Amino acid sequence: MEIFVCVGSSCHLKGSKTIIDKLTELINENKIGGKIVLKGSFCMGQCSHEGVSVKINNEVYSVTEEDIEMFFNKKILPNV
Repeated sequence: MEIFVCVGSSCHLKGSKTIIDKLTELINENKIGGKIVLKGSFCMGQCSHEGVSVKINNEVYSVTEEDIEMFFNKKILPNV
């Protein structure tokens, strides 16, 4: 599974580094690193949304630091 996290200007200011760090931590904790490729991406056209843009299977989500664990548990773990 490929997960793209926007690292463009707007998402950078919204905390994309924190999202990447937390996703990396969750992937390692769940020992699924061999099944997931985490990649940076530039603008996904979702700058008006509150959170950082994260794309999985061609679907873009807006993710904040507060909801990253819930997002991981609902959208990533069941699909690995």
